Amino acid sequence: MGHLTGCYFTFLLLSLAQAQRSNADNGQPSCDRCNLHFYCNCSHSGFSTVPMVTDSAVTLDLSFNNITMVTNHSLKGHRQLKTLDLHGNRIAEIHPSAFDSLWSLEKLDLSENQLTALNHQWFSKLSALQELNLLNNPYSHLGSPPVFQELVRLRKLAFGGPALQELTRGDLSGVTQLEEFTVHANNLISDVSYPETPLTLEDLHVTREDSVKPFRAVAKKRLRSMNMRNILASDEAIINLLMVFDGVPLSVFSVDGVTLAGVGRWEKANWTDQRSIDEFFIKDVVVLNVWSFFSFLQLKFLLEYPRKVSVINSKVFVMPCLTSHLLVNLQYLDLSDNLLTDLTLTETLCGRNKTLTELRVLNISGNALKSLATTSSLVEKLSKLTHLDISRTGYVDMPSTCPWPRTLRYLNISRAKLSTTTGCLPQTLEVLDMSYNNLRDFTTFLPRLRELHLSGNKFQLLPPGHLFPNLQKLTIQSNTLNMFSPLDLQSYSRLDDLQAGLNKFVCSCEFVPFIQSKFRTRDLLTDGVESYICDSPLYMQGEQVSRASLSVVVCHRVLLVSVSCGVALFLGILLSVLLWRLHALWYLKMTWAWIKTKRNARRRQWHRDTEGSATLLSYDAFVSYSERDASWVENFLVPELEEPSEADPGSSGSPHPLTLCLHKRDFLPGNWIVDNIMSAMERSRRTIFVLSENFVQSDWCRYELDFSHFWLFDGRSGREAAILILLEPLSGDDIPKRFCKLRKLMSSTTYLVWPQEEERRGEFWRSLRNALREDDD
Repeated sequence: MGHLTGCYFTFLLLSLAQAQRSNADNGQPSCDRCNLHFYCNCSHSGFSTVPMVTDSAVTLDLSFNNITMVTNHSLKGHRQLKTLDLHGNRIAEIHPSAFDSLWSLEKLDLSENQLTALNHQWFSKLSALQELNLLNNPYSHLGSPPVFQELVRLRKLAFGGPALQELTRGDLSGVTQLEEFTVHANNLISDVSYPETPLTLEDLHVTREDSVKPFRAVAKKRLRSMNMRNILASDEAIINLLMVFDGVPLSVFSVDGVTLAGVGRWEKANWTDQRSIDEFFIKDVVVLNVWSFFSFLQLKFLLEYPRKVSVINSKVFVMPCLTSHLLVNLQYLDLSDNLLTDLTLTETLCGRNKTLTELRVLNISGNALKSLATTSSLVEKLSKLTHLDISRTGYVDMPSTCPWPRTLRYLNISRAKLSTTTGCLPQTLEVLDMSYNNLRDFTTFLPRLRELHLSGNKFQLLPPGHLFPNLQKLTIQSNTLNMFSPLDLQSYSRLDDLQAGLNKFVCSCEFVPFIQSKFRTRDLLTDGVESYICDSPLYMQGEQVSRASLSVVVCHRVLLVSVSCGVALFLGILLSVLLWRLHALWYLKMTWAWIKTKRNARRRQWHRDTEGSATLLSYDAFVSYSERDASWVENFLVPELEEPSEADPGSSGSPHPLTLCLHKRDFLPGNWIVDNIMSAMERSRRTIFVLSENFVQSDWCRYELDFSHFWLFDGRSGREAAILILLEPLSGDDIPKRFCKLRKLMSSTTYLVWPQEEERRGEFWRSLRNALREDDD
């Protein structure tokens, strides 16, 4: 699969490169700014002609260039193109067949160019076209035959401009299912609309009686919805306009950007029938003579029918109570972004007097309101009110209790300056928006709440879920939330939509797997993986939580330490057993002792060399034996060698007495035992080992044998310095394996065996004396 994908991208790049080479061959400019979705953005590039792009382009943006002409070859071959944007150029000429190959084109924008005439042939092959924008070109009429006749799928159409002088019924022939229709007609409106199509008129001056005449044709079509933008109107024109729409089933009237040149005296049209008006939408109103403007008390004929009224960003500072009483059918009132204050709001809602009894939705956001207590007391009487928007106000604190209508379900107090929540919040709420305040916690119990919006505050933890037993959606983005866990969410029994991104998350070992599991299962979190970014630890800062990877060392430190200690302990025990089996400690101990002793020996040798004296041999033999064999040494060996009573049979002369070194008798008290052993060996011609089972088990013998192992068998002595006496049968296997040279000596050197028969002992002593006297010979 990966190989096929790589081949696909390679083919795509080769196709783009081939298209660019062919462009160069034709002498036309080329544009290679196309992404993998075949969106080619060639705007603001200074092209004077249509550049060549890949034939696979789906969207081509050529806006804001210097293109003056579209030829029949400019767009040839773009059969997959669905969107073509040519607005903001200087196009004055388009070849009749320029768009013929664009069979798949759905959106075409030719606005803001220099087209002085429209040609129906341009659109004859664009049967798939759904959106067409021809605004602000200098054509004076649409042309004949009808330009849009072949565009049977057209849904959005915009045309007109300052030069348009003529519109006729036939201009829209063939267009039957428009969803959006915009005309910049310069006061020219003819029979071009359809009852179910919203009509949008822009840049109109309706100031004289004759400027209203074009609306008569629209009225005859019994239009349902009309939108006006950027309108200048006088009292006379408005009166005439109301007369024109007398009895017309116009239900929606919208004005965005209107300048009123009169004083509001429209009561001359009070005889007209405007009962079909259901919605007034007025935005960005400018009253030139505001201080002379009359109230609407004479406009009952116009105000008693609408159910929805919006007056937005129109500098309204008050709506008189008497005017409010005229709105008897009003269900929706939007006075947002005006100049209302607590005092003028009291007048608008008639204080505690009953008014606006049918009102269900009230939007007074973006006004200079400062007292939440005043607002709540004013709306309490609105017995049918369900939605209240008081966002973007100056509320700083919330009183402990507030009166509200029992029907209130939706409350928006976002973008205020509240720092705490109290029991002022109504218990009947189902949706509450308190985003972008200064809240740090939430402590109010709201049993019916289904949605809670708390983004842009200062929460460090999720609010307790038991306060909202029916909560289904919680947004808490852009706070100071560090993390949350499954335990935090357990109290939210019905929560199925949580948006908690854009916080400063600490990517811990508990938080990261939890978030990743939620995104894998597409459960709970609905605001996208890109919203969850690590803020710490520092080495993960800026990384998406969904891509974060924490090592075992970080996440399971206690377990790792425990396992490591266990493994280390096991290896330590194993190594100890191994060293014990291999006698490594003994080797180390003996090596250290040997080095120290050798250093002492060199020191003594240096002193002797400086004094010019040789090593003094004080003993004929150093005897190494077990304490348990001391009786044999003292009763047999010492008397026989040091105190001979008679001549040996077969020897000439009487026996020569020998001097033996015994540790019990001859070691110097207070000296280190190792020094005593090595000193005795240095001053003895030979060393006698009295071997037995006791010898092998004796610690003292092992010490003496250990050090003699180094001293006697280091290879530098040219003589056999050791004499072995076996008091009892002892094989080489009974000698510890670490004494490898001693074992070798026993296997390669003749040793003396103490005879149990007394008649053979004379020969034993004679052999021992001969061995000790070899050096004398």
